This record gives sequence, structure tokens and C-alpha cells, in this order.
Amino acid sequence: MNIALIAHDKKKDEMVKLISSYQDILKEHVLYATGTTGQRIVDATGLDVHRFKSGPLGGDQQIGAYISDDKIDMVIFLRDPLTAQPHEPDITALLRLSDVYEIPLATNMGTGEILLRGLGEGLVDWRKIHHHAGREILNTDV
Repeated sequence: MNIALIAHDKKKDEMVKLISSYQDILKEHVLYATGTTGQRIVDATGLDVHRFKSGPLGGDQQIGAYISDDKIDMVIFLRDPLTAQPHEPDITALLRLSDVYEIPLATNMGTGEILLRGLGEGLVDWRKIHHHAGREILNTDV
């Protein structure tokens, strides 16, 4: 599965803690992250993480584009709801795209942990079926 990891500044320590705790599960998947969050995860865990730009510099939009191209299967976005973000429209668009494309989305540690535990138990394998069905549709339209 392709998993996007994003954390606002005040949530980066929590993201590192979450990813470190589920490192054994995540090492089997393809990880994407916005700039600083991705670097913090790499430094703490040694996991391979494809890093996009920082969120305010377009990283949220880059991940949104991957979602709309069916290249992301899960998003963990630890948001700071108490701090104004200069790129709030980009954040809102990313959350909307996750809903439109039915991407499992966690916006806090509690739901992040549930998604990662579910990932480890195979409870989100329906995304693999979705990908397979999408390829069949593309092949029949030729």
C-alpha cells in the first residue's frame, strides 16, 4: 500500500512516535511524506520515505494529486486544529480529495493508530481489490 504521512509543526513529534511504534508494519509499504515530516521519520526510523515539498510550499497539493491519480491508499495527517495554517485551502482540498476517492484518513493519533493496526491485520486490503478492479476497467476500455 502507498501511505501518505503529513504532520503540522506541533504534531511532528507525535508522528515520529506513531511511525516508530508501527515501523515493523510500515516497512512493508511505500511511504510518502511532506518535506520536514518525511525527514524526521527517516532520521528516527531509517524507513525509506519519498519526500514531497513542505506542506506550505505545495507538498499537500502534491499528495492531493497522487490521491486523485489513485496512487495513495491511506493518509495519516496529524493536524494541529488550534493553530492557523497559511495554506489552509490546500489542507481542506486534501481532506476533500480523501473523501471523494474513499481514502482512509486519520487526522489524529487515535485514528492513526487504528488505521495502522488495521493495516497490520489486513483490514484495508479492499484497496488492493479496488486497484485490481480499476486496472480491469482500464483494460476493457481499450
